Amino acid sequence: MRQSTTDTLGPTEASAWRATLSGLCASLVGIGLARFAYTPLLPAIIGAGWFDAAAAAYLGAANLAGYLAGALSAGPVVARISARTLLRGAMLVASGSFLACAWPGGFLWFFAWRFISGVAGGAAMVLAAPAILPHVAVARRGLVSGGIFVGVGVGIAASGTLVPLLLRAGLQEAWLGLGAAALALTAAGWNGWPAQGPAAPKSRSALPPSRARALRALYAVYGLNAFGLVPHMVFLVDFVSRGLGRGLDAGSGYWVLFGMGAMAGPLVTGLVADRIGFRSTLRLALLLEAVAVALPGISHSPAGLVLSCLVVGACTPGVVPLALGRTQEILRDHASAQKRAWSAATTSFAVMQAAGAYGLSFVFIRSGGDYRLLFGIGAATLALALAVDLLASEGREPY
Repeated sequence: MRQSTTDTLGPTEASAWRATLSGLCASLVGIGLARFAYTPLLPAIIGAGWFDAAAAAYLGAANLAGYLAGALSAGPVVARISARTLLRGAMLVASGSFLACAWPGGFLWFFAWRFISGVAGGAAMVLAAPAILPHVAVARRGLVSGGIFVGVGVGIAASGTLVPLLLRAGLQEAWLGLGAAALALTAAGWNGWPAQGPAAPKSRSALPPSRARALRALYAVYGLNAFGLVPHMVFLVDFVSRGLGRGLDAGSGYWVLFGMGAMAGPLVTGLVADRIGFRSTLRLALLLEAVAVALPGISHSPAGLVLSCLVVGACTPGVVPLALGRTQEILRDHASAQKRAWSAATTSFAVMQAAGAYGLSFVFIRSGGDYRLLFGIGAATLALALAVDLLASEGREPY
């Protein structure tokens, strides 16, 4: 009798893939949709007269502020309740925020729900992968962590494809459609979360100086990487549309390419990391990012812009599993410190991303709309991130 594919999987492997699906759904709801779906909704919100441009921009910033709060608070909260319960709650809250925003209840109403959705996204980013990876074989953690963060890339792609389709029915209908999709994803991932095992015993040995230095360097590298991504994440569509004079349709087309790269990025980086290690893959990603971010300031050819969008799009979520894996490499003998370290890394990312968004917006205004300057700053920041990582490895231990 022929044995089904499901039967050939051991129970541990099958549950690991179910957990990966849950992690993917969490990153898609909490980050992919809750953050990135707002970008294409912004013109419709302003056009419908719900808010003016300045208020709508502040609402976008509310999600970033909530993300930082979620990253900071997830650790203390999970000490009181299980990660599985908190992740389920975060996904429900993020889903509910879409439904709440379908009602134009005023600025404070929207600000509160955009902030709350950010808190849910920050909690999902900090907790989802650490809740799953201890149940996965070490040799497959790169692939699984990549699978978890594919949800971020899917959300970026959906922001350029699904949201415009929903907006054809109306703004309120778009919010409701996103809420329904988020609830369906929450249901799909509800039972896949692994049960929380016993807490890892706290290590009594101090972290060796070289590893402590490497961990501090990783926080800096991850934060600088977030800053360096801002020119593409914030200004890409405007650069193509207005800066190059090619129109909104062309700008949206390049954003879709960015999203296509983002969908593939985490899986590609995870697979490469399983072969050559997280540290080497992270360095390679930083080098490619620096070149790709600089490219629009050097060449405006369609081929160059396509390459830039695909590479930066792939690295935007693709660096996340690399930073997580690198954290676990550094703290491989200090399991109790891994979640705290990942929370600190996520906080660094959130702070630097917000700083980049506001700082480069200021530079853009003061420079008279110089896009080349923005891409140059982004590329230089990524080159600095690579230099920091290389310098921190001098006199390193074999880990």
